[in-house]
Order: sequence, then structure tokens, then C-alpha cells
Amino acid sequence: MLTYHPAPVNQHTVHRSPFTDYRLPITVMRILHIIHQYLPDHIGGTELYTHWLTQELARRGHEIAIFHRRSADGSGLVRRTEAGIEIWSAWHGRFQPTNRFLSTFRNPALADTFSQALDQIQPDVVHVEHLMGLPAGILTNLQKRHIPYVVTLWDFWWVCANAQLLTNDTQEICAGPDKFTNCARCVLARSGSSALKLAQPLLPLPLAQRNRILKNSLSHAAALIAPAPFVQNWYASYGIPAERMIVVPPGLDSPADVAREAEGVRPFRIGYIGGLSWQKGVHVLINAFTQLSAPAELWIAGDPDFDPDYVAQLRQLANENVRFLGKLDRAGVWQMLTQVDVIVVPSLWYETFCFVVSEAFALGVPVIASDLGVLADRVQNGVDGFLFPPGDDAALAVLLRRCQTEPDLLPALCAHIQPSLTVAQHTDQIEAIYENVLASSVSAS
Repeated sequence: MLTYHPAPVNQHTVHRSPFTDYRLPITVMRILHIIHQYLPDHIGGTELYTHWLTQELARRGHEIAIFHRRSADGSGLVRRTEAGIEIWSAWHGRFQPTNRFLSTFRNPALADTFSQALDQIQPDVVHVEHLMGLPAGILTNLQKRHIPYVVTLWDFWWVCANAQLLTNDTQEICAGPDKFTNCARCVLARSGSSALKLAQPLLPLPLAQRNRILKNSLSHAAALIAPAPFVQNWYASYGIPAERMIVVPPGLDSPADVAREAEGVRPFRIGYIGGLSWQKGVHVLINAFTQLSAPAELWIAGDPDFDPDYVAQLRQLANENVRFLGKLDRAGVWQMLTQVDVIVVPSLWYETFCFVVSEAFALGVPVIASDLGVLADRVQNGVDGFLFPPGDDAALAVLLRRCQTEPDLLPALCAHIQPSLTVAQHTDQIEAIYENVLASSVSAS
């Protein structure tokens, strides 16, 4: 087992490539990333981001480790190395909504495995990507060891146990806890337990305690990172001081050898890439698509096994011009983007960044998105895409019809697309946050 040997801050430096504009020199840091789940078992935006960021940090000479929870029977901890990065996988039973919720309060097995990993890694700084299913006590452990940590607010889990601000009973956007009675209704709807219904009057108590614990954890973070201004503003409305949060949009690199499909005679083609679940609004897109009269195709890429009942409903709504492509790997995502005219993001919940917008823009594909949450910040209506009222399939159909029938519209939208940050540019900003945190930690000691 590899043991990291801590070194005082500023003892070592790494010199970067002369082909970059990074700062020179820079401290070599031992950085631990904590995430609720990780590749290859789970492939989502947070997992991919963590992979890209840690790869770039390792490339720059930093010592990187990742700690995450797996879904598996029994308990344990294993370590593997990938591209020089230590990946520590801990498990204590399979993922279930109940045990994930209760683990926030207490999970001695996971707390112990984290301590074992921490003893070996001895990080200078810790980056918390997500803590769902892990005990909040691991952050108390960091505090006791005087190890500074930063937190990226990827979703609303720190306030909403459902993480999405979307109610389980009525499938409506939620403003957040209201004396936690609304949260209790959500718990009941998700559990489906008639026995738990008897305890409904008592449920607000543990839910309130959960949020006190997590809010305290955020208060001890050395820095809070928001992926978009919308997220910063929302957490500020919850009582997190806005000045404590730093807005850093995630970066994305597109393959150098991928180019848009050459113009040819084919139907107008619409794309969707993402989860196949109700809150993603795919049914809204299909309903809009079936209102088009001229020849068109709708390509839908997503995991059909995540919510089979919902996918069955989608297939019933679809006509013969809707193609379900299944779950695509990264190469497949880029390949699909070269072959569509527009990407639609019809979400019915508050997205907090939405990587598919960055992916589409990276290849010059306009985006039509719900006028909701961060999407309204990312897509400029009438400039690089369009916004439509969430859930309004008729309004979406009008925009799709315009893109299909107005010959100058799509080229004009494409011409105004601005590229997102690269992973290297994003890492520059994250790296600077780590350095400032360490400098403050050293001066405080």
C-alpha cells in the first residue's frame, strides 16, 4: 500500500509545459477528492468532472487520491491505481434511498474506512464533490485533523435530501424546506412504506437535524464552489453567505479529431443526450416532435434501464421517426453531436450546470432548453439557441419548426456560439483556490 509522505507547503515546485500559460512555479499538493460514487460503476456529470479534473491535476504533478462509496454487499475498502491516481473504494451495503439517507447521520463502517484511507493519503487539502451516502462525520474528522476542505455545490443535496428540489409526490419544483413538513411528504412518497406513514408527524425532526448537520459542515469549509451564478444565488437564499461561494464553471475538452457532418440531403435532425427520467422532460420533447409535419428525425441517447417504466411510456409516445440509441460511451456522444442539427434540453427541474450544453457548444450545435434554473444562464435566447417555458411542448414545437424551416436561422445561431472553458482553464482556477486555502491554513497555524 502506498504511503504518502507529507511535505511542508512550498517545499517542492513543478514546472509546467512551456506551451501553456499556467503560473510558474506552483506548489505540489496532495489532494484528496471525495465523491459519493465513481467510474466505472456510475457515469454522470459529477463523476466525469472528477475524472477530468483529477487527471489534469495529476498531469501537473500533484499527488491525487479519490475516495468514494461503492454499492456492494458487505463492507470493505480497496485501493487501485489508475494513471497515477489512487482510487479508494469503500462499501457498506448496496445503495438504497433509506441507507443513503441514514448514512449522513452515522455510518461507523464507512467512517472507519475513510479514516484508514486518510491515514495513508495524508492530504494537504480535500475537495468534496458529493457526500450523498457517506457520513457527514468524515468532514468532522478532517476538522479534527486540521485538514482544510472545499466543497463543490453540484446540486441541492446539502439542503434537499432528494437533491433535486423536485417533489416525489407531485413531481413539482420545490422552493426548499418549509418547516420540513413538505420534506416529510417527499420521504413518504419515495419510501412507499405504509408503516412509515404512521411516523409522518415525527419525520420533520430528523430532516431538520440532517440539515443542521450539513449546514454546519458547509460553515467549516475553507471554500465553497458553485458551478453557476444560479447555484450561488439559490444557496445564498438558503442562508449561505454569497461571498463565501466562488463561481467556477466546469471545463470541457472536445476530441481534436471530431468534426461536424458535412452538409447533405437528409431530414432535419434533433438530438437529446441525458437521463431518461421524468424530471428530464423527454416526454415533452417527444410530444413536441410529433407536432412537426415536415420530415424530421429525433435521436434520443440515454440509459433505458435507469427507469424502464418511463422509457416504455416514451416509446408509446414516439412515432417511427424517433430513434432510441441507448446508452452511449464518450466517443458515441461526440459522434452523435456531429450528426444532429440541434440539441434539446427539456428539463423540468433545476439543472445546476448541464454538461451536454457544453458538449453541444463545443461542436457548434445550438441548444434549445427549458427556461429554468441554470439553463437560462447558459443559453442566450435567440443568440446561440432558444429558451422555452418548462413543460410547454407546443412552444418547443414552434421553435423546432422555425429551426427546420427558416434556412438562415441555424447558421446564425451557430455563428454566435462561444466555447466553454477547457479543463486546463478550469483547473487553473481550482488550483488557485487550493493554493489560497493552503496559504490561509498555514498563516492561521
